[in-house]
This record gives sequence, C-alpha cells and structure tokens, in this order.
Amino acid sequence: MATLLFAMTGAAYWTLRDGTRHATGYWAEEFAAPYRTLAAAGHRVVVATPGGAIPTVDMMSLRPDLAGDARTALDLENVIRSAEEMRRPIQIRDARLADYDAVYFPGGHGPMEDLWNDADAGRLLTAALASGKPLAVVCHAPAALLATRIHGVSPFAGYRVTGFTNDEENAVGLGPKARWLLEDALNDLGVHFTRGEIWKPYTVVDRNLYTGQNPASAAVLAQRLLAVLS
Repeated sequence: MATLLFAMTGAAYWTLRDGTRHATGYWAEEFAAPYRTLAAAGHRVVVATPGGAIPTVDMMSLRPDLAGDARTALDLENVIRSAEEMRRPIQIRDARLADYDAVYFPGGHGPMEDLWNDADAGRLLTAALASGKPLAVVCHAPAALLATRIHGVSPFAGYRVTGFTNDEENAVGLGPKARWLLEDALNDLGVHFTRGEIWKPYTVVDRNLYTGQNPASAAVLAQRLLAVLS
C-alpha cells in the first residue's frame, strides 16, 4: 500500500483583474476521480493545504451540466462527502516528503489565488521533483510551479508540461477577467508547454512529472499513478 499526499488549494475565491472575488476552490472531479481510483486500490491519501484549511469545492463543478450529468454530479459529491481526509487536512509546510510515495496537486481556480505564490508549496514541489517520486499536477494546479522560482529560475524549466489553456479559460469567460493566464505564466517560467484539444483528456509525462490539461485529464493521471505505484 502506498501513501499519497494530495496538496490542495485552501482558497474559496479567485481575485480577478478588477478586484472582485470569483467564488471557486478545487474542482470536484480533480479530487474525486483520483481519490476513488487510488483508495479503491488500497492506497492511503493524506490531504494538505496552506494553513491546514479545509478545502472548498467549487460548486460549479457539481452542476450536472458541467459534471456530465446528474448521476455523475451526485457520485462526485458522495465521494467528497465520504473522504474523511478532507475534513482533517495537514498543513503543507508540515508535510514530510519522506512519508509519501507520490504527490498529487488537484486543480480548480483556487491555486491561482494561493498556491501560485505559496513558498511551502514551492518547496514541496521542488523536493518532489528532485526525489524521483511520482509528482502529478492537473489543470490550474500547475500555477503552483510558479512558487518554485529562486532568483527567477525554476527547477521545472525545460520540462514538458501541460495545464489549463488560454483557450479553455476564454471558453469559460474568465480569460479577459483574469489578472494573468496560466498558459502564459508557465511559458514565462521556461517550461515547454504542450496542449491537446480543449476539454479532452490530455496528459504529459516527463521523467517523474505527470501533468494533465483539464478536469477530464484527472482520471487519466490517476491511472498513470496507479500503474507506477504498482
């Protein structure tokens, strides 16, 4: 049995360009799909957030039209409710990489508010990358890679990655409202950003780094993690 650290946003909103707060958090599918897959295989999950805040689900992600249908939305909600780990997260700064076999960062817009400049998340990511242990990051969670810069340089520079694209941000109507866009910021970080068709599963593996483009990619990442942990 492996133990995985789910490093998650603690934010419940995302501050937009005009200063307004857009209600958000983590995206349900990006937690629930990997959690269900990994827990069903007998692996243990520990949740960590900045300050140990209980993660807030983006309620939009539980809407039937965005989850896929009403049954899927209810299934996601049931997985989240059954996950005791979500109600007792540890602080990211207290997470010891030696205690975990893999690290996973779910997305949602929340990381664009807190993880992108969280020094503890940056240290965790840097250590996980250097360790050779599987490190998976999906959708908006690659924003946390920005926190790995030291004197403007990131250890992720040169890695092939993917994440939520500008086209997808514009498609949900938030691109023009954002202070910055994830795809642009990752390119500025020096990674090699690649992308697939919008809304379709797309994952990239570069050494021990596994990244997914969007919510639909989370289940694929979970299967990749399951395979390597086995």
